[in-house]
Amino acid sequence: MIKLKKILCPIDFSACSTYALNYAIDLSAKEDASLYLIHVIETHISDIKDIVQQIDLLLDDTQTDNFRMRLVNLIPDDIQTHITIEPIVEKGTAFVEIIKTAKDKQVDLIVMGTHGRTGLEHILIGSVAERVIQKAPCPVLSVRLPKQIFSMP
Repeated sequence: MIKLKKILCPIDFSACSTYALNYAIDLSAKEDASLYLIHVIETHISDIKDIVQQIDLLLDDTQTDNFRMRLVNLIPDDIQTHITIEPIVEKGTAFVEIIKTAKDKQVDLIVMGTHGRTGLEHILIGSVAERVIQKAPCPVLSVRLPKQIFSMP
């Protein structure tokens, strides 16, 4: 039987990622595994709004601390006392930083949400979850919102 000791859960604060976090919390509690929560501040720029936001994030390290606190605050207080939680904030490309952290921390499982994009939207935006699944050094549990509508490509 596989023993999970370290679980990584990427969080972008979307409904998908916070829903996947429920699975990560449950698995961490049942397996007595450490839970690493990672938020990646994307450093690519796609429009003027992103330019202003990214400049603010790159210059202000207090933003990193704020994101760490937001990550920990996603875990209910009663659960925080039962599992080890480590919030991680990285700057870069999401899938690269997730994979790098999984290797560095030697995690046993990545639990992450997927937006379920298909068609042109998938081609243009890409899928962080898909890239993580392809390149991760460990198994990946991909979780999608239960009422998410699936459209055939």
